[in-house]
Amino acid sequence: MMLNDMLDKDLVEITDEEPKDWREALKIAARKLVEHGYIKEAYIDEIIKNVEDNGPYIVIVPGVAMPHANAKSDNVLGTAIGFTKFNKSVNFGPDSNAKLFFTLAAQDPDEHLKNIGELSDMLMTDGLIDRLLNVESIDDLKELV
Repeated sequence: MMLNDMLDKDLVEITDEEPKDWREALKIAARKLVEHGYIKEAYIDEIIKNVEDNGPYIVIVPGVAMPHANAKSDNVLGTAIGFTKFNKSVNFGPDSNAKLFFTLAAQDPDEHLKNIGELSDMLMTDGLIDRLLNVESIDDLKELV
């Protein structure tokens, strides 16, 4: 399962941090991908610029954000998905809040679409989003998967 893969690669963070705004939240959510060499810091700036230009399109369903930028970015060094859960909602604007952040990094458009498809399938699992919203630690997450 996708979440197992994220756990195995140390790409999961469950945090009490309270970002001052959505920009800071995106930086926190991408931290593990930077730390493990999947993306450069500049990729986060691309995501932020996309949201500034296009609005909060990355909030895909209430409570869930899927931050990503262009599928052909030079700032992506490897394909991976990071998962960050904030204990408090991050506000992206009217009716756009998220606690669950799945940050996508893909080296080509095909991998990008595959990531989005797999993630969407996983999130459609009945009750999964609610269960993820209630996770308070990595151990809780391991139990869930």
